[in-house]
This record gives sequence, structure tokens and C-alpha cells, in this order.
Amino acid sequence: MQYEHILIRYGELALKKRNRGDFEAQLVRNIKKSLQAHPNVQVERVYGRLYLALNGEPYEQVAEKLKKVFGIYSFSPTRFLKTFELETIQQAALEVLRDVEPVPRTFKVTVKRPNKQFPYRSQEMNHLVGSYILRNTENIKVDVHHPEVELVVEIRIEGVFISCRTIRGMGGLPTGSSGKAMLMLSGGIDSPVAGWMTMKRGVRIEGVHFHSYPFTSERAKQKVIDLARILSQYSGGMKLHIVPFTEIQTQIRQHCPEHYMITIMRRFMMRITERLAQKHGALAIATGESLGQVASQTMESMYTINSAIHTPVIRPLIAMDKEEIMAISRRIGTYETSILPYEDCCTIFVPKSPVTKPKPEQAEKFERALDVERLIEEAVNGVETIWIEFGDEKVEHQNFF
Repeated sequence: MQYEHILIRYGELALKKRNRGDFEAQLVRNIKKSLQAHPNVQVERVYGRLYLALNGEPYEQVAEKLKKVFGIYSFSPTRFLKTFELETIQQAALEVLRDVEPVPRTFKVTVKRPNKQFPYRSQEMNHLVGSYILRNTENIKVDVHHPEVELVVEIRIEGVFISCRTIRGMGGLPTGSSGKAMLMLSGGIDSPVAGWMTMKRGVRIEGVHFHSYPFTSERAKQKVIDLARILSQYSGGMKLHIVPFTEIQTQIRQHCPEHYMITIMRRFMMRITERLAQKHGALAIATGESLGQVASQTMESMYTINSAIHTPVIRPLIAMDKEEIMAISRRIGTYETSILPYEDCCTIFVPKSPVTKPKPEQAEKFERALDVERLIEEAVNGVETIWIEFGDEKVEHQNFF
């Protein structure tokens, strides 16, 4: 069947009351951006929901894009009628039900009638449409409590909308409705998942990756670009800031005790990311840390690392175990790229016995052997920024070495 409209439902946006209009407007902008390849699609706002008029655009392709837009709780392909004739509505409802695969054994009709000028009340229409389907369909019966299919007929001023298939969306809040954060994006499994979960709460992200050439290779850098590209399909595009980190790691290795190297390195990363956040208007830093997973993610380590900055840190994975994180990674499409065996700066110069309960005063003491401000300033000035969109196979690079 050729569907003309898609009904879009959003869950928690409906609870925003006086602010709901702003959230809806952001969702509309995000939908339009995700459907740039389908210019004929029109977005129609009605109270509490959205309708897309496809205008000849292929439903299947549009639906795949909508599945990745945060803020959409669910959507349904919808048959639209401009006529209010009862017989036409009954026939269209039957056709919509017959389009369901596999063929349902039970169904329920739910009629909504915002158009109070329509002559039949909702309960009457439930019986008129349901009885018509029963007369013209074999091996099916009504189940008002637990139906396999719910056939929804919505009678509005502008016409009649009929649907019975519901596709789950991403849920959450529209990306961009909750400000911006800088995502510390490594080449591992955790940080892309943290970025995805941060975006799900309406936060627009920009990636920050620390690259230690020649200790880390161009393939490792490309791996992170590929991860950012996968994430960008959920956000409509994102910036990736690649920070030259070789000099800082070399200085830390030469002048700081081995067991504190990871702690001091992470403190530098936080300081640099904070500078970039201030420069690009971000209000928080997002990381893929999970409590107790590695030495730098103990409570004491995170406290000591956090003490180097004043910017709030978002840790959406903090209470999750590795299996839970991997399951989300597979779901969002980053897992296969994350496990490619290319090193990142967090895996080189790893001490044999990193401190698990570092103290801020000890870290500050060891950092006095370093020209902290100069190293941070040079790293920030050497950042390479790339704009990445899903589907772009080529990205222009600026060599900063």
C-alpha cells in the first residue's frame, strides 16, 4: 500500500507544558534536517503530534531516517482521506488492516473524533468500522483488551487519518533542546555510547579526541572519525576536535612518577576539553567513564581528575557494566568499529601499577615539574576541527604536526 502520511508521536515532550512549543519546534527542525534527501516531505504540526505528508517520497526510506531522530517516541504509516463518507472510511480501514503482516487474528478499533461536526460519535464509529471488517475478513475477531492490532481512525477537520502499525522511535528529547556538551571521544566502546546517551537527553555534542602521533597512527585517528560519523546519523552532523597530545604525554612520561601518569594525563585532557568547551559555547563535558571499570575510574580517581576543572562532567555510563554498554554499542552501530585493533593515547605508556586512590594535592605536586599552561595553550592552538555528517566518505584534513 502507498502511504501518504506518517503520524509521529512524542512521549515526554507532551509533559513540557509551557515549554512544549520550543521542544516541538526543535523536533521539527531535526526531522527536516534528517530528511534533506526527501525535499517533498512536509511537516504538519497539530496539537500533541506531528504528521508528515510524503507527497510521493518513499515511505520506507523516510521511516529509516525517522527511527534515528531523538524525540520521536513512535510513528505510524497513515492512510489519509479527504472525504468523510462512511463507506469510504470503512473500505480504507479494511485495506490498512489487510496490509499488516503477519495477518492478525484479533483486532480493536479506536476512533478519535476531534472534528465534532462529524455525524457519528466515536463509539458508534468503533462498531461501524469493526463490524465492516468482520463481515469482510475471515478468521479474525475483536479483542478490546489484548488485540494483536489496534486500528486507529482519527477524524480531524482536515480529513481522516487511519493507521494500525506502530514503529518505535529513539525516544528521549530532540537533540539541541538541552544545550551543548563536549564529548571526550576515544576509539573504544564506551565513549561513543556515552555520546549517544547524552544526545538522547537533547544535548548537542562536539567530539574531542586526543591524538599522539606517531605513538598513535593515522588509522587510529580515522577510526575515531568513523565513530563520529556513525554518531552523526543521530544528530544531523557534529564537529570533531582532534587535539595534538604527543608533547604532553612525552613531558608527563619524562617528569612525573609512573604510577601517577594516567591521573595527570586525564587531568590535562579535562583542562583542554574545558578550554574547548568555553571556546565553543558548551556547558558540560561528557565522558564514557563507568565506576570501577579501570584504575582511572575509581571514585577517588574521578574526584582527583575533576578537581582540575570547574565545568560539570556528564557520565551517563557511570552505573552500567560492560555487557550493558556493549549491548547499546551493537544497537547503535558503533561496536564493530570500536573493536578494531588500533591503539589510542590512553593505551600507550600504561604503567604497570597505576594509582587507584590518587590525591589532588599529590597530582598538583607532580604537575609542578611541568609547564602546564604552556602545554595546554599549545595543544588548544593546534586543534584540528572537522565537520562530519553521516554518509560523507571523504573528510578534508588539516595536518597540524
